[in-house]
Amino acid sequence: MSLEADMLARLKAVARHPAARGLADDAAVLGWPLGQDLVATHDMLAEGVHFTPDCPPADIGWKLAAVNLSDLAAMGARPVGALMGAGIGNARGTDWAAELLRGLMQCLDAYDTPLLGGDTIRSGPTSVLSLTALGQSAPGTALARSGATDADDLWVSGTIGDAGLGLRIAQGGPGASALLKRYRRPTPRLALGLALSGVASAAMDVSDGLLIDAARLAAASGLAADISAAAIPLSPDARASGVPVAELATLGDDYELIFAAPPAARAKIEAAATQARTPICRIGRLHAGAGLTLDGATPAALGYQHR
Repeated sequence: MSLEADMLARLKAVARHPAARGLADDAAVLGWPLGQDLVATHDMLAEGVHFTPDCPPADIGWKLAAVNLSDLAAMGARPVGALMGAGIGNARGTDWAAELLRGLMQCLDAYDTPLLGGDTIRSGPTSVLSLTALGQSAPGTALARSGATDADDLWVSGTIGDAGLGLRIAQGGPGASALLKRYRRPTPRLALGLALSGVASAAMDVSDGLLIDAARLAAASGLAADISAAAIPLSPDARASGVPVAELATLGDDYELIFAAPPAARAKIEAAATQARTPICRIGRLHAGAGLTLDGATPAALGYQHR
């Protein structure tokens, strides 16, 4: 059996939602919830860019789903379904592809997101993967980067820098296995995003580094940001690494949420985090102006810049 035929059979087995129509037709037919806004996102992972060639394929599948669900979380949207595109490199066999799909479904199932369809091709020397995630939100309630106002608090979920340190481990460096897991299997903060809807004034996920993404949120709102290095939440493993906080805050792949809210909403923000069972920290504030400062000074670097 060819790889494409094998993958189609496996997709049919896991695409169980009625909208997938048993993958017997050219497209899924999804009954959209009445009165809800559609929130759609699409991300890609390329071998050698977003994952190393020796990365376990189940971890790649998990991450493919997680980074897209993280985008829905940043919008305060509830997942409805996902569509996958898998360009499998010529050197990869059916076992690798099956593990990829297993990891993908582990993540989608964990966040109650049905797979509605997909396509598989041979993509040449390396693998290139993509996923479209669909979500819903009440009309006009989707969070945006641009809603913050002067004097808003700046918050972040989870801990910062773990995934970037995990990438260094994946590339052959030393470090704790928990850091590698944080890089390969990020946690989309969907419960927190939903809880913040109607409470936070602006939000986005941290994919390219805390500092650069905070600067982007501030710029989208026409404001400046100042962050306190001492307030940035770090895991014990990140602290033990000896990497300075200013550097950890430039590392990507955290997939935490950074968000803004007025000081008067602090109690509601903390209640939302408690409801979502997600730790958060207040790390700074937004104010009139432009740019980003760390402890009042312009940092030497902000984070990953896409070419």
